[in-house]
Amino acid sequence: MDLGLNEQQELLKNSAREFLENECPESHVRDMEEDEKGYSPVLWQKMAEQGWHGLLVPEQYGGAGFDFIDQMVLVEELGRALVPGPYMSSVFGGAVPILEAGSDAQKQEFLPKIAAGEVIFSLALTEPSARFDEAGIQAKATVSGQDVTISGTKLFVSDAHVADYLVVAARSGKGVTLAIVPTKQAGVKTTVLQTIARDKQCEVVLENAKGQLLGTDGGGWAALGPVIQKYTVAECAYLVGLAQMDFEIAVDYAKERVQFGRPIGSFQAIQHKCADMVTDVDGSRFIMYKAAWSIASGQPANDTSIAVNMAKAWCSEATRRVVAHGQQIHGGIGFTKDYKIQLFYRRQKRAELAFGDADFHRELVAQQLGL
Repeated sequence: MDLGLNEQQELLKNSAREFLENECPESHVRDMEEDEKGYSPVLWQKMAEQGWHGLLVPEQYGGAGFDFIDQMVLVEELGRALVPGPYMSSVFGGAVPILEAGSDAQKQEFLPKIAAGEVIFSLALTEPSARFDEAGIQAKATVSGQDVTISGTKLFVSDAHVADYLVVAARSGKGVTLAIVPTKQAGVKTTVLQTIARDKQCEVVLENAKGQLLGTDGGGWAALGPVIQKYTVAECAYLVGLAQMDFEIAVDYAKERVQFGRPIGSFQAIQHKCADMVTDVDGSRFIMYKAAWSIASGQPANDTSIAVNMAKAWCSEATRRVVAHGQQIHGGIGFTKDYKIQLFYRRQKRAELAFGDADFHRELVAQQLGL
């Protein structure tokens, strides 16, 4: 059984790591926490020049045409570097929904621009109920041909304040419907929320906002199924990347920090924490890539759903343990802003809750087991 990456994936991983070590150091992550936009347009364009924005986009639409596993290799490196900005929002909240549900005209219009980094998208899904199921979609949509008018409130919309377009899920008379909504209009108001991760999660209030139909009227939830699956596994990959780096930082600290005349890594309690950390990191990586493989290889729908739900349940809790151990190994100093380790702790919580926590996904696994 070969669980390693192929040559192309190793090249992507190594080149991404080298690029991000140079372009997205810790100082950049800290600067973007204080920045109004929350990302650097300069770095954004450099990432586009690397071809990253269009990794999943077919070549005919200006992308690289890579598969989903390749994409997860990159996302893991983004998590390792804690790359700030709307990459996940635009790729998984924009390109993926358009690939799944868009007309050829919509693909021709938007995908080349996403791949080039010329426009930013975000997925406006969750509402004040904070539910991730179909019943949680209560925003109202009125559909007339290809035109859609939407009113309602969306919460925790990543990077909506800098997005050019939102993919909005709303409910028409026929059911959940998707629409591409330009943000630069009077009917769209965004407010950046204060979060533990200091990222840019937004409240979006839609008041008769105008957009164009994405997919079919009432067919939005079916179209969202594979979108949510891919976005969920991407969050798992991000968690794996940040947990890997958190583990490496903690081990280095355990080797260097001297207490009672010896490195703290020589104490069994610290050794066992580090052993638990690497076990959780590697376990998370394996189950994440199994889910990614299930999607990429087109496994049966039920098998893929279970794989995705298991991955999110495990990665959410395992990486939480990893970052908690990292904090404990550092002691009280790890909770100060001067130390890097706290950056990973705070961002883990955001990704852990994205698209449902461990309990939410356990329940989905149980349902698919007929329980």
